[in-house]
Amino acid sequence: MTNIIDTAIKALEKKLHGKSLDFSAKFEIENEGSVLIDNNGVRASSEEADCTLIASAETFQDILSGEINPTSAFMSGNLKVEGSMGVAMQLGSIIG
Repeated sequence: MTNIIDTAIKALEKKLHGKSLDFSAKFEIENEGSVLIDNNGVRASSEEADCTLIASAETFQDILSGEINPTSAFMSGNLKVEGSMGVAMQLGSIIG
């Protein structure tokens, strides 16, 4: 597991602490790997999910640190969404 994936897992665990999810979402970090979040927690995984968010490591770091809003990243083309847009919006309100 790369440092970037490990850092993303820790950041997402902190943001999701105490929240229960009724969906699954996968973060595909280009050239690094994937992180899955669901009702079982956060882990490195390439399993299928209700929604997949795809971006560069830099974009994900900026989203997780709060430097960029997930919606802004999507609208500027730096974040791609596959699958349920409703799940993406729910996730955006949690991590954004």
